[in-house]
Amino acid sequence: MKTLFNNYVNTFSGLSKEVWWLALITLINRAGTMVIPFLSLYLTKSLHFTLSDVGWIMSAFGVGSVIGSWLGGRLTDKIGYYKVMVFSLVTTGLLFIGLQFLTTFASFCLGIFLVMLVADMFRPAMFVALSAYSKPENKTRSVTLIRLAINLGFSAGPAIGGIIITTLSYGGLFWVDGITCILATLVLINVLNPKKTKTLDEVINKNPKSAYHDKAFIIFLFAMMLFGVVFLQYFSTMPLYYKDVHHLSELDIGILLGMNGFIIFVLEMPLIKWLENTTFTKSGLMLFGAILTGLSFIILNLTNWVGVLIIGMLLMTFGEMIAFPFSNAFAMDRAKKGNQGEYMALYSIAFSVAHIFGHNAGMQMTDKFGFDSTWYIITLLAALCVFLLFILKLYLNSKKKKKQIDGEKEILWI
Repeated sequence: MKTLFNNYVNTFSGLSKEVWWLALITLINRAGTMVIPFLSLYLTKSLHFTLSDVGWIMSAFGVGSVIGSWLGGRLTDKIGYYKVMVFSLVTTGLLFIGLQFLTTFASFCLGIFLVMLVADMFRPAMFVALSAYSKPENKTRSVTLIRLAINLGFSAGPAIGGIIITTLSYGGLFWVDGITCILATLVLINVLNPKKTKTLDEVINKNPKSAYHDKAFIIFLFAMMLFGVVFLQYFSTMPLYYKDVHHLSELDIGILLGMNGFIIFVLEMPLIKWLENTTFTKSGLMLFGAILTGLSFIILNLTNWVGVLIIGMLLMTFGEMIAFPFSNAFAMDRAKKGNQGEYMALYSIAFSVAHIFGHNAGMQMTDKFGFDSTWYIITLLAALCVFLLFILKLYLNSKKKKKQIDGEKEILWI
């Protein structure tokens, strides 16, 4: 048991202290965004908005996220990741506190748009910082540590949020959200000031390549958008499927979804550490992760046995654990070819776009066609994602072979 524990701890070794601080800041920030899970309840119960109103507000939420990610990437390339992160965190804190005072539909749409615009400026800047503070061989595990922090934050946030609503009110959520963002800013200023820290992988590119002209990266982005749409069904339409078709209670649904976070927390880092030491490429691993995620939907239509829900959750969880860290590491590797902020912004935008369309599309399909047909359509989207990742793998292999041939010709010429 002791050996097993030591082996688990060793999977975290070699990461810089700055990466650990980034993980802590992310944990504080994500645990603080406890307004988000309760937003629809707050809008309908406290502000008495209609479901149609809530739908438009969530669209404003998504559009703000897309523009914020793009703007964050642009500013990161212009003024650096540190200034963008500080501005994003402290301003988001103030905006969250102010959001509770907006009570009309139009004002709340504008307010949530601004909150998400400023909040998601943080993401591309954080990814560039993560790349700078990670040795090349540790980038995938560094990403995995940040994912663990995000998962812990999202797990703790709703629980803390429920307590705050019960003891204080919905207004208390906005105050706590705002204060935690400001606290994260203070931690960031004290531990990640560029004057006090040392980068481990500084990229200086005098002739940066535009991400928009990087064919491999564009194929990758479309694949990730599709993967995002597929993956997000587990957090929107799938809980409805559990309840309406298999008649699970809220407690059962919570345990099933909680299993996802627990497995990620326990197994993701050792799994990534092991996969890094194999001969598999990042593109190949992303493809395998997408296959597992797609399978998690199609098997639901094969049997009415309730145990298939656990199998589906396990397939999705392992697919997620493989696809996300290696896709993030792939994006950071490609970003070295050009403007890092631009690359990481587009990577963030791919998932923001998935958020805009994924939840709504799943709901509309289940309403019109039913769950079985919806799972077939989602599986087809997963298959298209796999196809694009296969094309990406072939494209990268052809470029690699061409480079080797050109190198051999140059040696012969010399």
